[in-house]
Amino acid sequence: MDERVYAIVRRMIIHPLFLPILFSMVMYGNISYYALILSSLIIHEVGHMIAAWTVKVKVERCVIMPYGGEIELVGGQSLPPKKQLIIALGGPIATLICIAITPLLDPLFADPFLKIQLILLAINLVPIWPLDGGRVVLSLILIFSPKARNYVMFLAISLLLISLIVVVTFILIPKTLFLFVLSIFLLIKIIEEWRYRKFRLAFEKYVMNRLT
Repeated sequence: MDERVYAIVRRMIIHPLFLPILFSMVMYGNISYYALILSSLIIHEVGHMIAAWTVKVKVERCVIMPYGGEIELVGGQSLPPKKQLIIALGGPIATLICIAITPLLDPLFADPFLKIQLILLAINLVPIWPLDGGRVVLSLILIFSPKARNYVMFLAISLLLISLIVVVTFILIPKTLFLFVLSIFLLIKIIEEWRYRKFRLAFEKYVMNRLT
C-alpha cells in the first residue's frame, strides 16, 4: 500500500453516532447503499485531507460523521484563515468531482451515487458552523474582518439557525428523523464551541495575532 494512502486510512475513524445509522441500513438490506454512503463520506474527507497537505498542514485524524466528517489539524483554529478556507473547500470539491464523473458510471450504480453526492453536498454547504459552508463563511469573515466578535456573532447566528432546524424537524418526525438526529448533533457541537466564546473576546488580541 502506498505510504500516503496508508496515512489517510490510519487517520480515519468512524464516530459512534454514525454506526447505528449504518447498522439500520444493513438490517433493512441496504448494504450496497450503505457502502456508497460510507465511500462518499470517505472521498469527501480525503478531499479535505489533500487540501490540508497542499497548504502544508498536518492532519492529526479524521472522524467520519453522519453529515461528512471532522478533521483535527495541527494548529486547529489558530491556522491562517486562507488555509482554513482552502481546507474547508477541499471536501465539497471532492464531492463535485464525484458528481462530474457520474455520467461515466453504470446507470444502476450512477443514480444512487449521484443522489448521495447531491445530498452530501447540500448538507455540507449549509452556512452553519461546523459544516463546510459555515467554515467557508467564517474563513472569509476572518480574512476580511479579523475580529473575535465577528466569530462570536457568526457562532450565535449558527446557534439560532440550528435551533430552528431542530424545532422544525422535530415537528415533522418521523419523516425528518434523520435530519432531527443530525441537527441535534450539530446543536451540541455549536454549544460546545459557544462555551468558549468569552475567552476569544477576552484574549482577542492574542487570538487574532494567531489567526492573521
